[in-house]
Amino acid sequence: MAMAASSRRACGRLSLRRRCLMMVKQQKTRFYILGRCVFMLLCWHAHDYSD
Repeated sequence: MAMAASSRRACGRLSLRRRCLMMVKQQKTRFYILGRCVFMLLCWHAHDYSD
């Protein structure tokens, strides 16, 4: 019985770690996309041609 409880605790820690890693990955992806959008807008502004 004690082994099952410790196994559940280890599994809970692992899932918490996995959830944290997924959140970090999502934030990293969001910052990457945001950075690309800002870069694209800056380049578009720099190369804007007026008629």
